[in-house]
Amino acid sequence: MSSVINVKIDPKVKAEAKKVAAELGISLSALINGYLRQLIKSKTVYLSLHEEPSPYLIEAIRESKEDIKKGRVKKFENVDDAIKFLKKL
Repeated sequence: MSSVINVKIDPKVKAEAKKVAAELGISLSALINGYLRQLIKSKTVYLSLHEEPSPYLIEAIRESKEDIKKGRVKKFENVDDAIKFLKKL
């Protein structure tokens, strides 16, 4: 026996999800059933956004790597030491 759930979803999201499910060889219905079973079993919701990092983030990461390479970083043993350091600035 099956039950029906009506969900409002962006048509583009539905189309893309249906395409991905088909590429995996399963129906969108089977995919959603799988997610719901996982939710019941784990009582946890997993969300992931696989988006490209922004140019700002890419530049910040590049600068951080450069700072590490040139030794322009400060490590602390604990939070109190970090706060003392910041208060001296």
